[in-house]
Amino acid sequence: MDFKWNIVQDYADLFLVGGWTTVKVTAISVMIGTFIGLFIALGRLSHLKPLRWLATLYTDVIRGTPLLVQIFIVHLGAPKLIGQSLPAMTSGLIALSVNSGAYVAEIFRAGIQSIDKGQMEASRSLGMTYAQAMRFIILPQAFRRVIPPLGNEFIAMLKDSSLVSVISLPELTMAGRTVLGSTARVWEAWLPVAAIYLTLTLVFSRVVAWYEEKLAVKPHR
Repeated sequence: MDFKWNIVQDYADLFLVGGWTTVKVTAISVMIGTFIGLFIALGRLSHLKPLRWLATLYTDVIRGTPLLVQIFIVHLGAPKLIGQSLPAMTSGLIALSVNSGAYVAEIFRAGIQSIDKGQMEASRSLGMTYAQAMRFIILPQAFRRVIPPLGNEFIAMLKDSSLVSVISLPELTMAGRTVLGSTARVWEAWLPVAAIYLTLTLVFSRVVAWYEEKLAVKPHR
């Protein structure tokens, strides 16, 4: 295999900018998705049946359809409704955030349900409302437990964000496509992309593992 390093060097800036854009898009999407997911999780645990039904519908629809299809719907379908086209960055962030929100909702729901029910009952017996008990007693404990799964969601979204290249968002995978189109060199286009994805994934995986160890509760003797 005749691998030409000079091509990789010539396009190094494009690869690095694409990698930075991937991290930025992932971080923003998961951040927005975290807020969406929290409210959806509370909706699924609500005593109000319509709210619970809508939250369940949201998670089922988003988790039950491919992310690629959701990206196309947002980027190509939304303009038909609002009467104007959306920039690739806007479409990508909306689609990724909505998708992330559905998965984060299940993470939060599991975290909240993992808290002993007796704590809610004790809070209510002390005169707290349901909302106060959830805000001051349940959610702080749940947040601590869901941080590692949220880290794993970030890593998954980091790789899934490659799909927004289909709408020409200039992230890492799009950089690879650009180099391939300009040089017709497959290895020189995709090996750097794979290497950057692998590096990012390993780094964030180690961070998540370190944080899990930090949060681990030592057993009592």
